[in-house]
Amino acid sequence: MLRTDFHFELPKELIAQRPTAERSASRLLTFDRLTGAYRDLHFRDFPSLLESRDLLVFNDTRVIPARAFGVKDSGGRVEVLLERALSANTALAHVRASKGLKDGAVVRLAAGASARMLAREDELFILEFSCNVLQFFQAHGEIPLPPYIDRAGEDADRERYQTVYARTLGAIAAPTAGLHFDDSIFAALRARRVPHAFVTLHVGAGTFAPVRTPDIAAHRMHAEYLEVSESTCAAINEVSAAGGRVIAVGTTVVRSLETAAAGAAAPVAGADNLKRIAPYRGTTDIFIKPGYKFRAVDAMVTNFHLPESTLLMLCSAFAGREALLAAYAHAVEARYRFFSYGDAMFLT
Repeated sequence: MLRTDFHFELPKELIAQRPTAERSASRLLTFDRLTGAYRDLHFRDFPSLLESRDLLVFNDTRVIPARAFGVKDSGGRVEVLLERALSANTALAHVRASKGLKDGAVVRLAAGASARMLAREDELFILEFSCNVLQFFQAHGEIPLPPYIDRAGEDADRERYQTVYARTLGAIAAPTAGLHFDDSIFAALRARRVPHAFVTLHVGAGTFAPVRTPDIAAHRMHAEYLEVSESTCAAINEVSAAGGRVIAVGTTVVRSLETAAAGAAAPVAGADNLKRIAPYRGTTDIFIKPGYKFRAVDAMVTNFHLPESTLLMLCSAFAGREALLAAYAHAVEARYRFFSYGDAMFLT
């Protein structure tokens, strides 16, 4: 398939620049692949769409203030965007500098810290820090808002560009489908006895990387660190065996569960072979596009994605490309808010 097969027209004013006043005040478009029907709801309606035999799966990654600035010995300004920590004091990072960064070059950072270039890994840089990487960025970094948010980061973003259940530090971008969940939503889910589980996928800058190849099959994803625990797998297998739905909150959870399902051991005789999943710890570069056969996920909550993006391709694989683009056309006409701080979809 071609990248242009996933294009749609989006008025710039529909790109959300700030979150809603309350997390659960966003809108919700539901889309049923089997019937083709969709409904315009609000996110507060979401718990009413679930049953106690369903299972919600969240990504508990926590966003690092991953953007920092420094200078080279020559005086040139450098921007460092952390991709992921490789050890206590080494990291994979994106670096922007007027004349690049040579092997062994040192970047002077805040509070007397520094980072020395060790090697290149494609377009990324391996840097050795003079201090603990994560502690440095926590103390001196800025929240790296997505490139389509056309404003500087604000103090409020440190809290709102973070899910309320974020706990495992390591992402440079939020799993944005989870931004709609707040205490009131979780209270409603508890009242309906809807269980939940967690995975950890540390979202990297690759989530914003455009598809540059005309043929999408030639696109390669950045690797991201992932953990799917034994307890989460047990919950998924139990729900699947009982005929309930595994509902992924966000495309990061979809990629996590499908990665773990692809590596699962042979299923038990008589079990549903498409719903078996085993624990996984490591990196994933899975690229889900139309033609993919889902093994672990029955439904998903997701935000509205960029034209021609890998995330739109993932959702097209789940819901059907033409049907999904028709739902997006409806969302544009109905003035839904798009991207990270925007509204949500529920795809079944």
